[in-house]
Amino acid sequence: QVHLVASGGGSVEVGGSLRLSCVDSSNIFSTDLMGWFRQTQGQTRAGVGVLSPKSYSTWYPASVKGRFTISHDNASNTTMYLHMTSLKSEDTGVYYCAAKRTFTEIKHSPVWDPRNFESWGQGTQVTVSS
Repeated sequence: QVHLVASGGGSVEVGGSLRLSCVDSSNIFSTDLMGWFRQTQGQTRAGVGVLSPKSYSTWYPASVKGRFTISHDNASNTTMYLHMTSLKSEDTGVYYCAAKRTFTEIKHSPVWDPRNFESWGQGTQVTVSS
């Protein structure tokens, strides 16, 4: 069974930075898309970034563009990162990584719509406070 494990969450002050990691038990280059998502209390899960491991293309919603960056570990075929900078209190939430395994057209726009992803890991809590 394929697993995704997210880690690296914690507490940080407003304006600070944090790096989350996602380890995929399979080779991420055999996956169409990898994504990061945030869920705040009482809200639906929302995408904060998507990576195509093969093309290295990335997509971000306006709310995090310029502040969040997705990358993968060049020495590993299993790890993806979410680098978060200039953190705001509204970035607080549980962060999940997910995978769209099959190389098919996305069914929902934008690409970071959680419904495009079928494999999910457990979340890691990020708390941003002033």
